[in-house]
Amino acid sequence: MSEAQSVKKIKKMPERRCIGCMESFNKKDLIRVVRSSEGEVSLDFTGKKSGRGAYICKKTECFKKAKKAGRFSKNLNCDVPEEIYVKLEAELEEYDKK
Repeated sequence: MSEAQSVKKIKKMPERRCIGCMESFNKKDLIRVVRSSEGEVSLDFTGKKSGRGAYICKKTECFKKAKKAGRFSKNLNCDVPEEIYVKLEAELEEYDKK
């Protein structure tokens, strides 16, 4: 076996930008809010739902900043229901407790 064949490929992790702090993170370290083609907005913890997505890091301050600036609605091109904000905030508070 040649040296080139024995070197394992390093898989590049996709990065996404948090809409709160505008910093790039690994995709798996962010929470995705997705708008489906039917216009339904939901939280996507798997990162595999189809639709337009907006990513937020797991910091409560980033969530509050993004919500205040209207970045969720702007990035998803639709109005985000208040229940999504409540669910996301609860999820972030749970993460902060860990």
